[in-house]
Amino acid sequence: MSEHRDDRMRRVEETVLGSPPHYTKGEVTEAAGVPIERAEDLWQAMGFAHVGPDDAVFTEADIAALRALVSLVSAEVIPTDLESAVARSLAQTMSRLAEWQTGIFKSLLGDQFSDLEATSEVASAILPVMERLQNYVWRRHLAATVSRELDQRDPGDERVQVIGFADLVGYTRLIRDFTELELARLIDGFESLAGGVVAQNHGRVIKTVGDEVLFATEGAAEAAEIALALNEEIAKTDLLPPLRIGLAKGPVLARFGDVYGSTVNIASRLTSVARPASVLVDREVAAALRGDSAFRLISVGPTKVQSFRGLRAWALRRAGGEQPAQM
Repeated sequence: MSEHRDDRMRRVEETVLGSPPHYTKGEVTEAAGVPIERAEDLWQAMGFAHVGPDDAVFTEADIAALRALVSLVSAEVIPTDLESAVARSLAQTMSRLAEWQTGIFKSLLGDQFSDLEATSEVASAILPVMERLQNYVWRRHLAATVSRELDQRDPGDERVQVIGFADLVGYTRLIRDFTELELARLIDGFESLAGGVVAQNHGRVIKTVGDEVLFATEGAAEAAEIALALNEEIAKTDLLPPLRIGLAKGPVLARFGDVYGSTVNIASRLTSVARPASVLVDREVAAALRGDSAFRLISVGPTKVQSFRGLRAWALRRAGGEQPAQM
């Protein structure tokens, strides 16, 4: 029975990988012309489990992937010192996508998910469609990102942007009180709502981490609209708790799809001290919004946050809205 199950597991694996695995890591690295130490560093960066020298778990695709990466480094498309970082960044993105896709399979198959024959058949039918969809979405995002970069006056990695954090209030309690299914629905609802609001207002989601979404915009007005719209949309649903939101404007280092720097830290700190269903902005965002008739700013004075002395904050509201309570 165990041997029969192992055979069916191999069938599922072959379906997903596209061909039967039959190469050892020594054979893969020799065929790709890559030192085994370098290949193991890359596989570790990608989060792949360590395998023994005699384990035949690799396919032709592994050889092709190593050759492709080496060719990009040789052509100086990827700097040598960033080789592992590129592999790590790509793997983190793909790992999350794989988790989501496996969830789709489980939801689709239900109790049949443990039926390896059924799982293999579904994977054979769905994977090619998913692969085409992934390629389409990637190219669309690549086109949008390239266009955005071409519009920038400064071609470097550091530029002035507005960074926003939106954090669900009471998430720790929800984790304790909600079932896994309830929590999954809450997170899905939050990410869907946040992604829609950010995209509609010309921003982009940098990442979501459970109860928090990090987004960026080129201008303060777009970020302000996103922040206020998020709170307004959250208020319309009973599914989600209110948000705390912080906005900061300043130099940002963009690297491998993430953002870094003091501007990011300030936005995060403002979020941590904001009241539920409110938006706090820093001095630079407030200065950029002054004179914009769509918004109203109320100074809350110096704000005590960790690592930033003398940080001033302003509560952001729509023009004509009720004045928020002072902090």
